[in-house]
Amino acid sequence: MKVATAAQMRRIDSATIKEFGIPSLVLMERAALSVVKRIKGISPSPKKTIVLAGSGNNGGDGLAVARMLKNEGWNVKAFLIKTGSGLSVECKAQLETAKKFGVEVFNKPPEPADFHSAIIVDAIFGTGLGRPIEGPVKKIIEVVNGFPENQVIAVDIPSGINSDTGGIMGTAIKATCTVTFGLPKPGLLLHPGREHAGRLFIEDIGFPSILLGDPAINCQLTVAEDISSLLPERPPYSNKGDFGHVLLLAGSSGKTGAALLGARAALRTGAGLVTMGVPEDTLHDYQANALDEMTFPLPSASGGLSAAALDEVLRFMTSRGSVLAMGPGLGVTPDIIKLVWGLVKSCASPMVIDADALTALKENPQMLRQAKAPAILTPHPGEASRLLGTSVKEIEQDRIGAARRLAELTGAYVVLKGVPTITAEPEGSIHINSTGTPAMAKAGMGDVLTGMVAALLAQGLPPADASVAAVYIHGLAGEIARRMRGSVYSVLASDLHETISLAFEELIKSEIN
Repeated sequence: MKVATAAQMRRIDSATIKEFGIPSLVLMERAALSVVKRIKGISPSPKKTIVLAGSGNNGGDGLAVARMLKNEGWNVKAFLIKTGSGLSVECKAQLETAKKFGVEVFNKPPEPADFHSAIIVDAIFGTGLGRPIEGPVKKIIEVVNGFPENQVIAVDIPSGINSDTGGIMGTAIKATCTVTFGLPKPGLLLHPGREHAGRLFIEDIGFPSILLGDPAINCQLTVAEDISSLLPERPPYSNKGDFGHVLLLAGSSGKTGAALLGARAALRTGAGLVTMGVPEDTLHDYQANALDEMTFPLPSASGGLSAAALDEVLRFMTSRGSVLAMGPGLGVTPDIIKLVWGLVKSCASPMVIDADALTALKENPQMLRQAKAPAILTPHPGEASRLLGTSVKEIEQDRIGAARRLAELTGAYVVLKGVPTITAEPEGSIHINSTGTPAMAKAGMGDVLTGMVAALLAQGLPPADASVAAVYIHGLAGEIARRMRGSVYSVLASDLHETISLAFEELIKSEIN
């Protein structure tokens, strides 16, 4: 499903009116009807309702809602919240019509008592809010949020949420549900906007499908149907060699678990063969725990890999390897930095670069443009901030922008881990993941994801598809592990080794159904 910025939705709205001849008031009527439908889903019988209407078209939607509910016998009061120099043409028209239908419209802020035991319709600001909320409007929103027992329905987006980043602009309505129109907006899917939106409903109000499908809208929300169609085929007549060989460079003294987590996840995700390239002086630690994984002892230094491992890794990839994954638990030493730089410049196989291998590149991330094959980077916000030379706070304030900038800087595919995980393609396309759970906030989850991305890449999926599918399945496996453990506190990264297969099963069933 495509996700549209505020500017893109304005263009869709304008083209619908001017090029397709659908009047703005018709779109407003349809929007209001869809909101009323959701209000009735909350309360099938009439209930006291307070509509907070701004002076723009979002306010016009709210006034239309007030009129429709009043016409069906609901106890409705509308408060006109002046948010500009005057009413928009459409808002003014809806105001006049609402009054004719008997809606009480007040040109003053509501009193706290007005909100007691009411359904509240937030139609103050829409997606075009461009400045922090302050003054009387801020106080109104704070009063609304002081009644958590009330049902709050936001029209298009909760007032105060930045439509493109999800950031809070001074203050913001905390909605029970949000009814948005045409396409979802990034701010409804990114935190903290995601928490303020409540349950999200996406309603068709008649925008032409050709406009909603515009290729220029290059942001997607990843859902199950997208992923089930990407799953690699497993023909009856096949063998392990058909599904790729992943070489995972991971682990060091004290961090051997990182390699095992990533390698086993790669096998569970379908790679035909997985070899762990590990420091030779810690080989016994891996062999004592490896069953299905193979080990490849490499020159070591200070408990980790030595720069002298470069030629051996390149020979392995030339003769046997399909995909090189590196980073989990490697440590960051002069040897590791030299090894990672050499592999980026010389390896002709696709690469998945994570964790310490990313940190090894922080002084010159542009060197990834010299890679001979596609590279997929899987940073968490801290690693992304080091590569971009910015703060974690700035990364989190605009996750889409940060992922896009890193992809542009490196020419690589970027999987910015977090809530939600964002995948950015070098040419600018963005994918917002829809799976995951707070139970996955545990060490080792990123190591599992590295193995999963590498496995799908080894099975022939293009880099973008491998990244998006691995992220979705990883989050789904975490959700299943959360259900199995019965607690958000108790899920381990190793639990996903058991639930990856169940995630695949859910996806296959969804495709059949």
